[in-house]
Amino acid sequence: MKVPSLLKIGICAVGVAAMLLAIGCSSGGSRKLPRISVYSTAYLTNDNQIVYATHTGTKPVPREDWSWTGDGVLGSPSIVIDLGTQTATFYKGDTEVGRAPVSTGRESHQTPAGNYQILEKNKNHVSNLYGDFVDDAGNVVVANVSSVGDKRPAGASFRGAPMPYFMRIAGGVGLHAGYLPGYPASHGCIRLPRGAAQRFFENAPAGTPVRVVD
Repeated sequence: MKVPSLLKIGICAVGVAAMLLAIGCSSGGSRKLPRISVYSTAYLTNDNQIVYATHTGTKPVPREDWSWTGDGVLGSPSIVIDLGTQTATFYKGDTEVGRAPVSTGRESHQTPAGNYQILEKNKNHVSNLYGDFVDDAGNVVVANVSSVGDKRPAGASFRGAPMPYFMRIAGGVGLHAGYLPGYPASHGCIRLPRGAAQRFFENAPAGTPVRVVD
């Protein structure tokens, strides 16, 4: 039986897609499927965790494996961010009282190592650099944009990404609640699970030392 040309094209497309998927997912292959950007429209889960919509529309699962034992513990606060292990550790004096996973700057926007201190705190901070272009009704026209580097469509306005419990340590870099995909993915900031970000925020006054190590 003669197969119609359009059906042949469809079958070929499915076959090629399956082959590429197999290459990307193979544990022994060196090629991987490209990561989906996590810089997109922010929204809250039922437990008030900030997460970001992806291009596929799939809701990511936020990490929540953080700990806090610092209530009632005395001692000067300090924070250590380990870029290698992607963890944040909160100390009071010499005692570790908090630990949380983080997502720091991706390759093109790496979080700089060094010794810093908390310069500014804002519980309801909104980015003035990264977010979405939206229409008058608040619908996203273009997601994942820079307010200074991307052209704004006619009739659209810029809406900055929410950065709850923001604590600035240098320039536009700070700690805040955000989505953790399991690897460095931010524009330079240090994302924490929302609960951990809140505890760190409440226990770290301005001037608290923050050490970022490789």
